[in-house]
Amino acid sequence: MKKVKNGMFVCVEYTGTLQNGEVFDTSQGCPPLEIEMGAGQLIQGFEAQLMDMSLNEKKTFTIAPEDAYGQRHEDAVHSISRQEVPPEMDPQEGEIISLSTPDGHQIPAQIIKVEDESITFDLNHPLAGEALTFEIEVVGISDTPTQEHDGCGCGDDCSCGSGDDCGCEDDCGCDSDRGCGCGE
Repeated sequence: MKKVKNGMFVCVEYTGTLQNGEVFDTSQGCPPLEIEMGAGQLIQGFEAQLMDMSLNEKKTFTIAPEDAYGQRHEDAVHSISRQEVPPEMDPQEGEIISLSTPDGHQIPAQIIKVEDESITFDLNHPLAGEALTFEIEVVGISDTPTQEHDGCGCGDDCSCGSGDDCGCEDDCGCDSDRGCGCGE
């Protein structure tokens, strides 16, 4: 039986929860997540837990903040004068905006406070400082990619064949018979 190793392509069904039980991410209702092992596509702790798993194996694990999105850093919270914001922009608390660094890179920031004279934003990842618990199932192991760039397509654009091939709850009703190819 194949086991997950570096360089393989692995399809995973997953649900991620916070310590309070809140679901922050899931593949439910979507195509399985396909990962190229060792390519740095995932947080370190998630990929480490996938290593040596077998097809159809299930696992639940918790990743410490250090192996996920790191600890929160209060020095990553900044305020700017309202005058620095373009007049057409209407910033709202909770909104994620893109800020430009002096060298032209874009970085996401969450607006955490909007006042008459200033706007405060947080450059920490929204999950920084959080221990993350995942329930996962390996639903495919392959030596080559099995999905199109946007997954098998049984979501909104519904480009796959049978719902059974993709792990969907129902038949997509598409004409194509290619499926997502995650099965072994």
